[in-house]
Amino acid sequence: MIMNGIHADEEEVREESSSSSHSPEKRKRVIRVWCDGCYDMVHYGHSNQLRQAKAMGDYLVVGVHTDEEIAKHKGPPVFTQAERYKMIRAIKWVDEIVEGAPYVTTLETLDKYNCDFCVHGDDITLTVDGKDTYDEVKRMGRYRECKRTQGVSTTDLVGRMLLLTKAHHSNIDNTAYQLHTDNFGKGPKGHSPWTGVSQFLQTSQKIIQFASGKEPQPGDTIIYVAGAFDLFHIGHVDFLETVHKQAEKPYVIVGLHFDQEVNRYKGKNYPIMNIHERTLSVLACRYVSEVVIGAPYAVGKDLLDHFKVDLVCHGKTEVFPDSDGTDPYDEPKKRGIFRILDSGSNLTTDDIVQRIIENRLQFEARNQKKEAKEMAMIEALKHKDDSLKTEAALAKN
Repeated sequence: MIMNGIHADEEEVREESSSSSHSPEKRKRVIRVWCDGCYDMVHYGHSNQLRQAKAMGDYLVVGVHTDEEIAKHKGPPVFTQAERYKMIRAIKWVDEIVEGAPYVTTLETLDKYNCDFCVHGDDITLTVDGKDTYDEVKRMGRYRECKRTQGVSTTDLVGRMLLLTKAHHSNIDNTAYQLHTDNFGKGPKGHSPWTGVSQFLQTSQKIIQFASGKEPQPGDTIIYVAGAFDLFHIGHVDFLETVHKQAEKPYVIVGLHFDQEVNRYKGKNYPIMNIHERTLSVLACRYVSEVVIGAPYAVGKDLLDHFKVDLVCHGKTEVFPDSDGTDPYDEPKKRGIFRILDSGSNLTTDDIVQRIIENRLQFEARNQKKEAKEMAMIEALKHKDDSLKTEAALAKN
C-alpha cells in the first residue's frame, strides 16, 4: 500500500524497551492517531482519509464536530451530529470516536486523548475568521498529511443531486455534467483546488486497499444482501448492522447492481454515485465482508450456489420486480432462506436528496463562502512565498 510515496507496511514502527533494561524483549508502543472533521455526507473520500491515517499508526481516534460548531464555521450540516457519529463508527478503520470534538485542533486535545499526532488531507480547513485550524499542531510537529481522494467531494455530490441528469453514471459522456460542476458553488474569484470537482478513476489497487481480503471460514454464516446502496448513509448502516446480527459468525456479502440496472428500477438520475464509487463506500463499512460488483438483479440458483449462501436478507423497502416482471427473490424464498429485516431506520437515499434540494440556496452559499476563504488563504500564501523569494534574492546581492 503506497501512501504519500511511502509504503505504509514498510514504515518504521516505534518501539520502546520494557521496564527491565536487561530484558532482550521489546514491546511495541501503540501509536495513537487523531483525525477530526465535520464528516457531513460521509463518502469514500472520508473513508480513504481514515484508512490512510490508520496505516500511519495502530489505533485511530476520530473527533466529530457538533452541529453548532459546523454552523458557526461553515454553515448548517445536512446530517445531524447523531447521524454523523453513527456513520463514522461504522467505518472499519475507526477504533474510537470523540463526540463534540473542538473545531480547532490543539495540543491540549491530542494530549487529552493520548494521541501522538493528527492526520489531515492535503487540503486546508479554515475557521470562520480564515485561520488554519491545524496551525498549532503543525508548528509543534504533531501533524501528518495524507493524500486527498481525487474525484469526490461533498460539493460534487450535491451538484449531481441538483442537476438531475445521468452524466455521472459510469459509461456516459460527462461533458454537460463537467460544465455544470465547473460552475456549481464557484466563487467570484475562481476555483479553489480543494472545493473544486475532479474526475474519479477507479483502480484495482484502490479496491484492494479497501477490501478485507478475508475468505469465509468454517462455521461462518454466509449472508447475501443486494441493492443500489447509493449515497451510502445511516439507513444502510442500520440495515447492515441488523444483517450482521443475524448470526454468531456472519460473513456478509453485498451485491451491488450496475448503474443502468439501478436506473431501471429507481428512475430519475439515480444512482447518484456510480458503481465504482458505491463499491468503495460499501467496502469501507465494518459490517461488510465482500462485495459483488455488478450483481445480477435476480438472486438466482447460480449465485446462491457459487457463494454457498445460507441466508438472503432484504429491508422493509419496496422490492421492485425484475425486467421480466418476476420476483428477484423467488429462488431464496423457495429454499426457505429469505428474511425481511426491520432495522428501525426509515431513512432512504430519496430523503437525503430531498434534504439537499430543500436547502439548495444555503448549500450554494456555504460552498461559495468556503471557497472564498480558501482563495484568500491561497493568495496570502502566494504573497508570503513571493516575499521570501524577494528577500532571498536581495540577500544574495
